[in-house]
Amino acid sequence: MVSNPVHGLPLLPGTSFKDSTKTAFHRSQTLGYRNGYAIVRRPTVGIGGDRLQFNQLSQAVLDELASKAPVLTYGQPKQAPPADFIPAHVAFDKKVLKFDAYFQEDVPMSTEEQYRIRQVNIYYYLEDDSMSVIEPVVENSGIPQGKLIKRQRLAKNDRGDHYHWKDLNRGINITIYGKTFRVVDCDQFTQVFLESQGIELNPPEKMALDPYTELRKQPLRKYVTPSDFDQLKQFLTFDKQVLRFYAIWDDTDSMYGECRTYIIHYYLMDDTVEIREVHERNDGRDPFPLLMNRQRMPKVLVENAKNFPQCVLEISDQEVLEWYTAKDFIVGKSLTVLGRTFFIYDCDPFTRRYYKEKFGITDLPRIDVNKQEPPPVKQELPPYNGFGLVEDSAQNCFALIPKAPKKDVIKMLVNDNKVLRYLAALESPIPEDKDRRFVFSYFLATDMISIFEPPVRNSGIIGGKYLGRTKVVKPYSTVDNPIYYGPSDFFIGAVIEVFGHRFIILDTDEYVLKYMESNAAQYSPEALASVQKHVRKLEAPASESESKQTEKDPGVQELEALIDTVQNQLKDHSCKDNIREAFQIYDKEASGYVDRDMFFKICESLNVPVDDSLVKERQGLTLLPDWNAVV
Repeated sequence: MVSNPVHGLPLLPGTSFKDSTKTAFHRSQTLGYRNGYAIVRRPTVGIGGDRLQFNQLSQAVLDELASKAPVLTYGQPKQAPPADFIPAHVAFDKKVLKFDAYFQEDVPMSTEEQYRIRQVNIYYYLEDDSMSVIEPVVENSGIPQGKLIKRQRLAKNDRGDHYHWKDLNRGINITIYGKTFRVVDCDQFTQVFLESQGIELNPPEKMALDPYTELRKQPLRKYVTPSDFDQLKQFLTFDKQVLRFYAIWDDTDSMYGECRTYIIHYYLMDDTVEIREVHERNDGRDPFPLLMNRQRMPKVLVENAKNFPQCVLEISDQEVLEWYTAKDFIVGKSLTVLGRTFFIYDCDPFTRRYYKEKFGITDLPRIDVNKQEPPPVKQELPPYNGFGLVEDSAQNCFALIPKAPKKDVIKMLVNDNKVLRYLAALESPIPEDKDRRFVFSYFLATDMISIFEPPVRNSGIIGGKYLGRTKVVKPYSTVDNPIYYGPSDFFIGAVIEVFGHRFIILDTDEYVLKYMESNAAQYSPEALASVQKHVRKLEAPASESESKQTEKDPGVQELEALIDTVQNQLKDHSCKDNIREAFQIYDKEASGYVDRDMFFKICESLNVPVDDSLVKERQGLTLLPDWNAVV
């Protein structure tokens, strides 16, 4: 008999099981392509993904292969090919070592200096071991500078050896073409490269300074400036030095005027002033760069020049008593130029430094000229006319086409179809209104109140809807800030005033009691106490009637005592379910009661232990035992 290879059971119907984990039952692919040629592959798995066992090697073959030396069969293994050769001009392309150095040059034909220190940069090109020496160009030095030694391999000695990067270091002297250079430092790349090659670098040295250059930095002599101002000295001293001020021209007082920003340039070399416009994107103005061309600005004119037309007046020293100078431009002050009053609110750092050194003014803070928008005008609503709700009437003042006030959608969804109902009486001096009763309905979703009067026959008053759904305002609230009645205002004994009519809450329904119990935090202690007092009054008559009924019927007490005794005896009984089913069979009307004799017969048939005293007691019972209470 063939057995199941998986479970070891005979391969018969009912003994084989389907493997639910297997989902693929296709045959293995045995044809493949490599480099465009078809190759036959031996399958390794069968249908369903199971491994094929016949393709594996046996243990004897594996032992033979383990003890067999491949060198005897295949010969010595071939050596791996050497790594690709990378030439130096490729490996070290654009890699240059830079050293800072200087050399001393004698000056025999000068009485002011005996030698000159010239600072140079030595470059070493790793790709071909060539070197070059370049001296940075100094403006107006009078010395041919630049490339002192062009790129080439430099000889180290008379034997024909050339300088190598291993010969370079900080704090050494190298001789090139009869000149001795002192190497003092190198850049970061050079330091990292030399340290990676195992060269210990010397500590860096300080670059030597040229004594004659340092001497020229000091003033030659100190002298008093003559009384007549030297314009040439001013030109040479303050060349390319400009004071920059930021100003505004506020023309908002005139029709269609606005506040515009400008930049005022004051040239120290000739005391001229230039005013430039500041254009912003999409400002709607032509991009003219200058409001006023560079020129000297008069501050005080002579008497005759004031009446002369300014458009044709040629300004000269004869027409001007005083010109504008740098001390007239101060941050925080106004300046009148060609009939326009400019307010200077800021300057650049160079201008602050110049005023500190020249005039001793250190406090030049920036002034905030951004005009604060006026506070919005508070919209005043007209007095309430008494029609509709205050919120609906206010919408006519907010938009030309009024819209409905926004509603609390979440509150409406949570409290949908939730209504609190109260019974109220009308407080009125009229005798006919004392017996009238009203039903208040408070809708939690919209906080609206409706009043309904139940019709009473032959009362002479037509009942029905007394007040439609609407929000009722409390009597002490104002028209501008109305306060509406809420759920916390309704409790037993509360007085509700609705449009001049006073109502007293007398009673509530059961849903209101549950709502007050679950939301006790919304109500005051007075409201909760009134409801509790009302509930006690309703429970007191009910308990009295129950006690009277029990006293009238002594059989009830005897029946309850019998049920308690049977329940105590059935606590440890294991067949309660069978007892319940038996009682259900004999209780055909499903009333929950059975006859006395039938009750004890069922107990005897199920071997339920019942004392003889209970059998004697059953003779005096006149009520039907409740088998649900017993079981």
